[in-house]
Amino acid sequence: MLPSQNLDILTRLRQQTRPYHDALEQNTFNRELGAGQVSVAATAHFLRKIYGFLVPYEAQLRRQGLAFSAEWELPQRSRSPLILADLASLPEGPLPPALCPLMPPLSTRAELLGAMYVMEGSTLGGQVITRQLAQAGIPLQRYFRGYGELTGPRWKTFCRLLTQEAAHVDQEQLVTSAAQTFKLLEAWLKQP
Repeated sequence: MLPSQNLDILTRLRQQTRPYHDALEQNTFNRELGAGQVSVAATAHFLRKIYGFLVPYEAQLRRQGLAFSAEWELPQRSRSPLILADLASLPEGPLPPALCPLMPPLSTRAELLGAMYVMEGSTLGGQVITRQLAQAGIPLQRYFRGYGELTGPRWKTFCRLLTQEAAHVDQEQLVTSAAQTFKLLEAWLKQP
């Protein structure tokens, strides 16, 4: 048994996906945001790219949704409509975003849980981004607000359920899926 297999799944996910998470955080939007130089146009571009990744991910989540108990709150975890609401407020309108052609495999429960770890974790970072956008006077914040006051509690529920599920799925596949989700999302965000 490898030493990493003795760790709980959340620790393994954090440790083994850290390089991919850090690389994703270095996207142009985050760098501009951190430097206080973000614009409405850059925010809208980032939201369109995220939308293009979310739509196929959420479609797969819905396809497998019946296999998840109501406690997972899958319908409430769909955030792509929040992006459309933000984009609809732009003077030029929503402009149809392109969909990401290369998604991580999401056919098994373990693969879907790995991707969910990435996408649900993004709600935590979104709280910080919301504050930065507010300081910059950029109103495109619905998606980044995540679940509002429920963001923390939903993340805790997700982590508890993920930990329970990890005992019944291929953990290597789960961790690999999370890493692949980070990598593919980073590559998608880099495309113009």
